[in-house]
Amino acid sequence: MRMRVSYVLIVLIAVIGVALTGCAATPKREYSRDGFVPVSGAVQRGVASWYGNKFRGKKTASGEPFNPDAATAAHRTLVFGAVVEVRNLKNNRTVLVEINDRGPFAGGRIIDLSESAARELGMLAAGVVPVEIRLMRRR
Repeated sequence: MRMRVSYVLIVLIAVIGVALTGCAATPKREYSRDGFVPVSGAVQRGVASWYGNKFRGKKTASGEPFNPDAATAAHRTLVFGAVVEVRNLKNNRTVLVEINDRGPFAGGRIIDLSESAARELGMLAAGVVPVEIRLMRRR
């Protein structure tokens, strides 16, 4: 009887160990649902929008206050501090921005730029433009 209890106890411990191993945190994916691979040189095309003075001083997802005069942007998946080159596909103008916020959450948009960055791209009046973004470096 003693041998049977020990055997049951060993099996029970093994099963619990396997179950707990399955609950371990999984590593973050190196790509997003839209297929953008965040490695230096990776390119993504889509629509950009911008946000400005209405949000001045409000906390971004990274915790820093939003400054519409800084060259910053919101992206759904890129790490905070990543530097991205954004190219307006309508006029070929480019700007470098640092990712410090999350979004945009409107359908089809891939990046939400600060007012300053939008001005550099010549998109203030249009509000949204087709863009290509290229990851220059990750933090």
